[in-house]
Amino acid sequence: MRPPSSSSPSPSPSLWRDTDFRRLWAGQTASQLGEHTTLVVLPLFAVLTLDAGAGQLGVLRAVGQAPILLLSLLAGAWVDRWRARTVMVLTDAARAVAVVAAAVAGLLGLLGLPALVVVAFTVGALSVLFDVAYQASLVRMVRRDQLVRGNSALEGSRSAAQIGGPALGGALVSLLSAPVAAAAGALFFAVSFVSLRRIRRPESVPERVAPVPERPEHAAPVRGRIREGLRFVAGNAWLRAVCLASAAFQLSFAATMTVYLLFLPRELHLTGATVGLALAATGPGALLGSVLAARLPGRLGHGVVLVSAAVLGNGALLCVPALHGSSTATILALLAVNFVFGTFSQLVNVTVMSVRQAVTPDGMQGRAAATITFVGMGFTPLGSLLGGLLAQEWGLRTGLLVTAAGMMLSPVLMAASPLARLGRVLPAPREEPRHTE
Repeated sequence: MRPPSSSSPSPSPSLWRDTDFRRLWAGQTASQLGEHTTLVVLPLFAVLTLDAGAGQLGVLRAVGQAPILLLSLLAGAWVDRWRARTVMVLTDAARAVAVVAAAVAGLLGLLGLPALVVVAFTVGALSVLFDVAYQASLVRMVRRDQLVRGNSALEGSRSAAQIGGPALGGALVSLLSAPVAAAAGALFFAVSFVSLRRIRRPESVPERVAPVPERPEHAAPVRGRIREGLRFVAGNAWLRAVCLASAAFQLSFAATMTVYLLFLPRELHLTGATVGLALAATGPGALLGSVLAARLPGRLGHGVVLVSAAVLGNGALLCVPALHGSSTATILALLAVNFVFGTFSQLVNVTVMSVRQAVTPDGMQGRAAATITFVGMGFTPLGSLLGGLLAQEWGLRTGLLVTAAGMMLSPVLMAASPLARLGRVLPAPREEPRHTE
């Protein structure tokens, strides 16, 4: 059951004293580590073991990201009707099974490119459900005035996992084998499963707690509920801007990462372990960004923080195409670039999520999150394909420069939108729309 609203005069207690929040945080952290370990083990296996080309790597990454486009809206509709923690537990169990199957296939010598594609799609589909569910779960667990701190903790661990997972995966692939690295991902999913199952606080589902008896159409079909989410986001100026900026960023970032994963081992001649080390620098940066996100928006204003952090974080990646060779100076420069990118991209992530949650009614949280994910992350498969094409046609260095430059469109869109004018206090949520057929 939701705690009292933020209008209560009593001060909000520390979230870290809340046992159930700690279990949610631990489970989400382990799950994100499993996801991002797996999603980098598969491309590294394809590049280093199967000698996949730029086009093949682009296809593999695009297939793994395709569920974002195919399932995000459905995931939002489902999560708003079911207990988010149930969805999280089931997806953890299913991903563990899928990754263990991949590890066994690898040990038997059967893990070819077709099998990698199937596993990548399966893990991607289940991860879409998990990611929508954990965002809704936080809103149902904590007070509204605790959202920024809750998001700071959850998104800090998520961003750290985005790089800690690849670093671990890269090291395991390099030192041991791809099946062992995949097995590590399955272990993380199992840890998450256990932690989330231990949460004891009852979870209320907004649309089941407060039905409208005089309106039998309250149990609207899924397509009607999806339309409600789309209309709600489209009708909110802040959320529209988030969608546009997110779409621009994710398209360019997916393209950049496809070229980046080829550029480091093939142009700079870095080993898998060194690639993992370079990527790992984003983890400490993300932790710093999470700390800053709990303080800076309330002091400087949410709009100023969003635009400035996006410029600094995205702009840092423009330095990578200028690097040459595998010298110590090159590795140190990569560490610095990734640390800066991790810090400011995490600051943007947490601030954007807090804005979205603050302006969205409880019963629309899942659909609002899923709609923004659909519009923003839905471009990642196209971005991965584009990155592979550019690398193949223009070369790795030019392709990386072009894709990294494209990431600067995101802060430009935010600066030209109402997001840039947000102050130190976030707006209240608007009235939740009624169901329509």
